[in-house]
This record gives sequence, structure tokens and C-alpha cells, in this order.
Amino acid sequence: MTTIYGIDTEKEVTPIMVRDAILECFFKAHCYDTGIAEDNSGSTREYCNELVQKAFADAGANFINPSKDDLLKVIEGLAVFSRNFRDQEIVAKHFAEIQGLIDLTK
Repeated sequence: MTTIYGIDTEKEVTPIMVRDAILECFFKAHCYDTGIAEDNSGSTREYCNELVQKAFADAGANFINPSKDDLLKVIEGLAVFSRNFRDQEIVAKHFAEIQGLIDLTK
């Protein structure tokens, strides 16, 4: 069994699950880079959620009921945004993980 951001890749993967994985990925990356402890992160999680929701809006994507295409647009936008703050190899790794989840959606 492989689990990526809480998603078991051997089970059905939905676009909503991938959206939630994007939220979790962005949150974990932000905590790691800033040194903020994940267990003390209510405002940090909210901040990350707002950034991801803005990425959906900027991409013209549906946050509530995303399509596969919506998810691809969003991760592309987030990758561009993240390249300003994160190591390029890490951005590419996270992008590939999420893209792999998107590829599993029906």
C-alpha cells in the first residue's frame, strides 16, 4: 500500500480527495520550510487553505467540486508560486506526487 498525503493509492481516488491532498501538501511544506510545528498550526493551516483556495480562484477552478482539469491547473499555479519560496527539487517532487494522484482519479 502506498499512501500519499493520506490517500491510499490502491483504492479509488476522487478529485475531492486530491484537492484535500493539495491542501495537506501545501500545509506540510509551509510548516517544514518555516519551522512551525504542525500541532500548533491553526492559523497556519488557515493561511495555507486560503492560498490554495486563491489558486483555485486564479485558475478559474471549482474548489468545492473540482474536475481533473481544475486540479491540474491549480497545481501548475501553485508550483509557479512555490518556486519563489521553495527548493526547486522539492517543488518538482510535490508536483509529481500530486500529479500522480490526479492521474488516478476517475
